[in-house]
This record gives sequence, C-alpha cells and structure tokens, in this order.
Amino acid sequence: MIFCDTSYAAKLYVPEADSDAIRRHLETITVEVCLSELARAELMAVFHRRLRESRWTHADFQAAVRQFQQDDLGGFWTWLPLDGTITQASAQIYLTLPPTLFLRTADCLHLVTARHHGFDTIYTCDRHQTAAAQALGLTAIANASS
Repeated sequence: MIFCDTSYAAKLYVPEADSDAIRRHLETITVEVCLSELARAELMAVFHRRLRESRWTHADFQAAVRQFQQDDLGGFWTWLPLDGTITQASAQIYLTLPPTLFLRTADCLHLVTARHHGFDTIYTCDRHQTAAAQALGLTAIANASS
C-alpha cells in the first residue's frame, strides 16, 4: 500500500507539472492507493478552483468529477477514516512542533492519518507537507520516480 495526499492524487485529474509521471505511477502500481477521507472534499475543491479561475470550462470540470467518481466507485482509491483519534493527535502535534515549521491543518491531518495507519512514507507534491513530514517521522516522496 502507498499513502498519498490530495496534491499527489489531483495530478491524476489535473494537467500540471509532473502530472504525466504521477499518472503513470498511480495507474501502474499494483498496491492499494490510500488517502485520508479529507482528500474527497479537497479534490472537489481543486476541481472547483480550476472552474472558478476559468482554467477549466464547465465541461472540463464535469469530466474530472465523473472520472474521479468512476475511479472511486471502481475501488481505485482506498479511503482511510478521519476520526476523532486523528483530529486529536493532529491538535497535539502543534504542542511539540518547532516554531519555525509551517504546517497547515489539512496537511497535518494527512500526515497524522498516514502515521496512524502505519505508513512511514507519504507521496505528496506539496512543499510545506514535504518539509513537515520529517518532523512527524515520515518520509515524503515528492515525485513519481522516487
């Protein structure tokens, strides 16, 4: 199994730098691809942002949503629950986090979800999350070729 965050999963649907390599990686691996349930809402927000910013037409938006729903219903994604244990652990992380480390709430929830479920590695394209992963005892892989 691998764990990826929203920034990595979004590359499957959104044409950006590294999208082709990440798409190839995600479509050819033979293990489960796990994400926090938080990524469901975040992916829809990514799609909507592209629509809102006029980077996608309404048809593009609908196509991405349909593809995501097909992948989801087809079992491509394995959703890990976001429960009280994870939110409590995420809140506690900030008590010991170095004051110079920038960690957004959603990134913290992804990292803690990964750690809670026994992962030692997270696939991410988010530079802040990559920097924070080490503080939580995780390795961040920021590209598909790693």
